[in-house]
Amino acid sequence: MLKKLRIQNFKGWKDTGTIRMAPISLFFGANSSGKSSIGQFLMMLKQTVESPDRKAVFYPGGKNSAVQLGSYQEMVFHRDPKNKIAFEYQWALQDILKFKDPVSGQIFSGDTLAFGAKVGLGDIDQHTLVVDRLEYELIDNDEIQLLIGMERKPETKSDYKVEATDYSLKRKQGRVWYPGAPVRFYGFPDEVVAYHQNADFVQTLNLLNEKLFRSIFYLGPLRTKTERLYSWTGIEPESVGYAGENTVAAILAGRNRKISLGYKRRVKPLEEIIALKLKEMGLIEEFKVNPISDKRQEYEVKIRTKGSKDWVDLPDVGFGISQVLPVLVQCFYAPAGSIILMEQPEIHLHPSAQSALADVMIDVINSREKGADRNTQLVIETHSEHFLRRLQRRIAEDAVPNERVSAYFANIAKTPAMLEPLQIDIFGNIQNWPENFFGDEMSDITEQAKAAVKKRMQKSPEKTGESE
Repeated sequence: MLKKLRIQNFKGWKDTGTIRMAPISLFFGANSSGKSSIGQFLMMLKQTVESPDRKAVFYPGGKNSAVQLGSYQEMVFHRDPKNKIAFEYQWALQDILKFKDPVSGQIFSGDTLAFGAKVGLGDIDQHTLVVDRLEYELIDNDEIQLLIGMERKPETKSDYKVEATDYSLKRKQGRVWYPGAPVRFYGFPDEVVAYHQNADFVQTLNLLNEKLFRSIFYLGPLRTKTERLYSWTGIEPESVGYAGENTVAAILAGRNRKISLGYKRRVKPLEEIIALKLKEMGLIEEFKVNPISDKRQEYEVKIRTKGSKDWVDLPDVGFGISQVLPVLVQCFYAPAGSIILMEQPEIHLHPSAQSALADVMIDVINSREKGADRNTQLVIETHSEHFLRRLQRRIAEDAVPNERVSAYFANIAKTPAMLEPLQIDIFGNIQNWPENFFGDEMSDITEQAKAAVKKRMQKSPEKTGESE
C-alpha cells in the first residue's frame, strides 16, 4: 500500500508536494486541472516495470496501453526538455524485509521502503532518457535503517557510482570501475552485485519495487458498452481491464471466491457481494449470470430492476448500471494487497447512487478474504460532491476513521498549480474548504433569490391603486 507520493516536473505539475496516501485517496479538481496526471504517472511507471525493454527508463505507452504520454518533451513540465522529472514514493511491505550483511554480520530489517529518482535527457544525446540518480531507503517504525543509491557521473551517459548510508559496502578485489546504467528507472544492474561482497540485497529491492507496480490496477472513465452474450473459456483475467471489457469473465472466474465485508461479518460468494452492492445502491433488485447451455461457452447477464417482476438483459437497463458494474467487480475481484486506480467511478450514476458508492468503497477497504484483511487501496479521481459528502458523514458516524481517507484538491487558480490537502477532522468537517470547490453554490442561491424577488415585483399590482 502506498503511503506517500511526490512528483516534480511532470505535465502540469511543477511539484505536487508530498501526498499522503490512505486506503481511500481522493483527488478533486476542475477539468484539465492535472488531477488525472497523478494516476497517469503511476500507470506509466507500471507500464515501464512490465515492459520487456530493460533499457527503457520510461515506457510512455503504445496503442493498447492504459496511458499514452508521447515523447519526454510532451510529458515534462512546460515542455522544457531541460527540466528533469523527479519523483519519490513510500510503500508498506506486505512482509517484513530482513537480511544479514555477510561482511559485518549485522541484521537489517524494515516494514517500509521508500524510493526516489530523477530522470531527464542525457547531456550528450538529447534523444535518450537517463537516470541521474535513484535511491532506496529501508524504514522500520518510521526510522531509516539504511540508504543506498546510484548517481550518474557528470558529463557521462552510463557511468554511475554506488553509495550507501548506514551500510558499509565492501568492494571485491580488483580494479576500480563503474557499474553500468540502472535497469529501467529503478533497478540496480547486476554489476553492482558482482562488484561488491555484500550487495546481494539490492536485487530484493528491485523485486519489491516491481511487485509494488504489479499490484496496481487501473479502470478508466470510459467503459465498454454491454453485450447480450459473453464468451468465457475458463481463463482467469488479471483484472476487469482498462475499460471493463473483462468484467463478466472476472465474475465467472471468481465464483469460488468468498469475501466478507469486515471483521466477524459473514462471508459471501463474490457474485452475491456484487448483487448486494448493486441492490444497496438502488440500481437493481436481483442479478445473475447464466450459461446459455451446457454445450456452449457463452453467458448472459440477467437483471431484475426494482418494482419489476421481469428479468431483462444487461443492455436493457440503465446505462449507469453497466458503467458501475466494472467498478464493483474490480474492487472485490482484485487480489489482496492491490492498489486500484479509478477515474470517475460515479460516472452516469444518479446522485443517490453516487452517495451509496462511497459506502461500497468503505466496504472494499474493510473487506477480508480467507480470514485476513485484503488491504485494498483505492486511488480515486472524482467530480462527485455526493460521494465526498457521504464519506464525511461516515467519518462523523465513526464508520471509517478520518485517517483512512486522504483527499486533495487540484487548485489551478495558483501559478504553478497546487495540490492542496483537504483537512478532514474527526467530525467529517473539511476545515479548509476551497473556494468554488464544487461550483459557486451560494452565488447561485443568492442570484436565484434576487431573480425571484424581481419577478414578484414585476407581477405585483401597480401602486396606482389597482386592486387584485
